[in-house]
Amino acid sequence: MADLDLRPLSLGEILDRTFSLYRNHFALFVGITAIPQLLVLAFNLLGGSMPGQTAKPIGGPMEAATLPPFPTATAIIGFIVGILIYLVVYLYAQGGTFFAVSEIYLGRTATIGASLSRMRGHVLKLLGVTILNGLVVGAATILLIVPGIYMACRLLTCVPAALFEDLGAGDSLTRSYELTRDEAGRAFVILLLYVVLSITASMLVVVPFQVMAGLSLKDPGMTHLWISLMHVGNFLARVLVAPYLTIATSIFYFDLRVRKEAFDLQLMLNASGQAHQGASGIEPSIS
Repeated sequence: MADLDLRPLSLGEILDRTFSLYRNHFALFVGITAIPQLLVLAFNLLGGSMPGQTAKPIGGPMEAATLPPFPTATAIIGFIVGILIYLVVYLYAQGGTFFAVSEIYLGRTATIGASLSRMRGHVLKLLGVTILNGLVVGAATILLIVPGIYMACRLLTCVPAALFEDLGAGDSLTRSYELTRDEAGRAFVILLLYVVLSITASMLVVVPFQVMAGLSLKDPGMTHLWISLMHVGNFLARVLVAPYLTIATSIFYFDLRVRKEAFDLQLMLNASGQAHQGASGIEPSIS
């Protein structure tokens, strides 16, 4: 644990370590996020260049005459392919970042290639965790906004639990709910700061191009240019902001295990050869 000592942290220390870790390993975390996100960027740019497709700004005015009465087969297939690409990219970037943080915590050297390659065999499991998490939070949100936010806070650590403890979807959510007992407040601040950073980044590098696209609807060529720049801005915003939440969630997860399960002592035992290392490279939890 050359870079970070494991001990109970305050919320301020968690956030400070998040930004310090991000700053000190900026190229690593941006690279892990950017490489998969290039697929999403390419898909968006190529989608706007397909014959018969006119790029439209999200939420902007659209001419009724240009809208087909029903979605075409190409549009439906493109939408499905886009969703699949986004999910795979999201899971690879998120999981790769979690693995990189874990390596740094263990005093090892993390690389972009090694972090992403460790996601092999974990995508389907994380997909199940993500879908189940979304369903639970969505159902709670339908009841009322506050229960939805509360569940999002309590389930914040379900992904690192799935990766580091080799748990299935249901067990990962249960594990996160147990770990975050009496800790929803700190999770809320972590999520709130992520939302603020995301909105700020979007306002700076996405919305200006979106507005320009809306103002140039009479010129399809310029509209396409502004929409393409909007996609590039969205790519930059994701690449720069997304690592914050994953790093903060990782640190928060480790902090909860240190507080409640003496995870720091477990790592010390493992380093001396007295504990068994799990398949994921992180020691199993102490029940």
